[in-house]
Amino acid sequence: MAATSAFTSSQALFVRAVSCRRYAAEPARSDCLSTPNYAGLHSSWGLRLTPIDAPLDARNPRRLGRIRAAVVETVEGKPATEELFEKSVNTVRFLAVDAVEKANSGHPGLPMGCAPLGHILFDEIMRYNPKNPYWFNRDRFVLSAGHGCMLHYSLLHLAGYDSVKEDDLKAFRQWQSRTPGHPENFETPGIEVTTGPLGQGIANAVGLALVEKHLAARFNKPDIQIVDHYTYVILGDGCQMEGVSNEACSLAGHWGLGKLIAFYDDNHISIDGDTEIAFTEDVNVRFEALGWHTIWVKNGNTGYDEIRAAIKEAKAVKDKPTLIKITTTIGYGSPNKANTHSVHGSALGAKEVDATRKNLGWPHEPFHVPEDVKSHWSRHVPDGAALELDWNAKFSQYERKYGDDAAELKDIISGDLPARWDKSLPKYTPESPADATRNLSQQCLNALAKVLPGLLGGSADLASSNMTLLKMYGNFQKSTPEERNVRFGVREHGMGAICNGIAHHSPGLIPYCATFFVFTDYMRAAIRMAALSQAGVIFVMTHDSIGLGEDGPTHQPIEHLMSFRMMPNILMLRPADGNETAGAYKVAVLNRKRPSILAFSRQKLPQLAGTSMEGVEKGGYIISDNSSGNKPDLILIGTGSELEIAEKAASELRKDGKAVRVVSLVSWELFEEQPAEYKESVLPKSVTQRISIEAGSTFGWEKYIGSKGKAIGINRFGASAPAGKIYKEFGLTAEKIIDAAKAL
Repeated sequence: MAATSAFTSSQALFVRAVSCRRYAAEPARSDCLSTPNYAGLHSSWGLRLTPIDAPLDARNPRRLGRIRAAVVETVEGKPATEELFEKSVNTVRFLAVDAVEKANSGHPGLPMGCAPLGHILFDEIMRYNPKNPYWFNRDRFVLSAGHGCMLHYSLLHLAGYDSVKEDDLKAFRQWQSRTPGHPENFETPGIEVTTGPLGQGIANAVGLALVEKHLAARFNKPDIQIVDHYTYVILGDGCQMEGVSNEACSLAGHWGLGKLIAFYDDNHISIDGDTEIAFTEDVNVRFEALGWHTIWVKNGNTGYDEIRAAIKEAKAVKDKPTLIKITTTIGYGSPNKANTHSVHGSALGAKEVDATRKNLGWPHEPFHVPEDVKSHWSRHVPDGAALELDWNAKFSQYERKYGDDAAELKDIISGDLPARWDKSLPKYTPESPADATRNLSQQCLNALAKVLPGLLGGSADLASSNMTLLKMYGNFQKSTPEERNVRFGVREHGMGAICNGIAHHSPGLIPYCATFFVFTDYMRAAIRMAALSQAGVIFVMTHDSIGLGEDGPTHQPIEHLMSFRMMPNILMLRPADGNETAGAYKVAVLNRKRPSILAFSRQKLPQLAGTSMEGVEKGGYIISDNSSGNKPDLILIGTGSELEIAEKAASELRKDGKAVRVVSLVSWELFEEQPAEYKESVLPKSVTQRISIEAGSTFGWEKYIGSKGKAIGINRFGASAPAGKIYKEFGLTAEKIIDAAKAL
């Protein structure tokens, strides 16, 4: 990419990311934080970052010395004086209080209680560059308790992030603001992942920490540690109660993610009241059993040195993640609402805001940041730039000594795909042997693993059935983190959420995860979050229909295809054979800002004439047709394993002189994105005699078959029997299609 070669990959990513498009097909908002070119980027930052490709001798040695001195100072941290620290913490509190009050909506309690912790993290501990939120080697922060997002927005604002100006704080929870009611990574640079549904954030953080450990093992050298950052996360009682957090944290302990440090905001309050009514377990004991190091800070309100000491201890533990339980008072400082559920999810109210100001000695107007606080925090802009410059200098050394590894890491950081990567995908002919598309999927995955440095993933204890093992790699484990087969165990929800975190770490990472299609029910929340947060995870789902046979209705998906077709910003693909499977993987790899679900068969299917990778990219296309002038007598539409049945029926109908077109509608979403002219060429409006066939719910098919068409499918749960018998009993046969055609 010549246009970006003079700048760091993370700077290039920043330019791409701040277009603020919600989804791939949606135009950028007119008020978005955007940077049209690099010259504009430099002028708006007021500083110049050294290109990653610049040789070391092109730098001013004295300047580099000053930079490194600044870096050391930043890393060691310079706490504010006690008086200034208190004032700064109260600034964080009241920015949150004022924003929630102005919006008359939000959750002020957590920001008020966690302000000291947040301040210590962002002001003394974390390494980041406010003017480049996407610098690769930054520490990551996740607010899993996303309802308390005004804590995060306040800290980003004080640190100098351009995405959270004062006007943004004042627009909290308003239409098209960059400060939505829960953190959204696609709206606010500086937010790493989208959180809100409780437990998702801590699971995402496990994915972020997994990546750091994996990339460090792959790319660090004895003389140059080029990957070296921490993942910090704040979670609350609600996150602890959700099962997904336990799934993910169990894996984090098993993997020994020593650079994951989680802060449990132990304030004993949830929406319904004191947690005594439903949550009395000893969380630290549970986490010890999960393989975590645990610490308890008993005074999270004013025990500032206790918090600092706990973080220092956590960073000294290299082989385990650490949970720091911090007992805080929700709504700290509010004389009448602190330590009650009433401060959890609603504004304090004008009278209580005034009382809180008096109680904490805060005489300032709303949204005021005292000058000495502003001055103290302002150092993070030059210090953050210095951190990135120093890392760039280190990368220049790394690149000269380890050129191949540097090139691979650059692709992971930037998201650039290797030239002609898609040529690695296998091709099939009608003479190729019939096979289950799950097996063809494994062929594609293993072909891609050879050319895509960011591809990694695994299955929920079904790798040998989902066919998802990368044969050239071993297992990602505590002692072998450089490997790329991730063993998730029977933890579908945690698996999906962890993969979302992996995808959000760096654009060139392409995580995939697998289970039986019916078990998307266990991970639907994570899949929805992938779609919402633009995480390009590849969800590999096998056993996609009643074709799995004897396992019966508990394992046979019926409504699942339609349910995901209804979900925004996700691609649902159901390929019919080898070429369509390869095409589905090409689409999934190219779509880095929307996830893909690839539904594969257990039963063997023939390689059909007329299928193609190029057709899949259009979502729907003609695989056979004996009509002329775009005027067939009948159109048969199929997906996946039923496309073969449609083709058999067409062959018989053509013997009777019928002009029959067979259409593969492998992805409704991609087909809808095609020009109207193309869609008309595949499904002409004048042809009303249409039949669809799919081993799933017929709901929604009227969109393509119209009021005069016939949908052949399944609108009840499946059955336990051999696959051929089930297909016959449910009427999913060529004979039934022929009968339906004659009835039309």
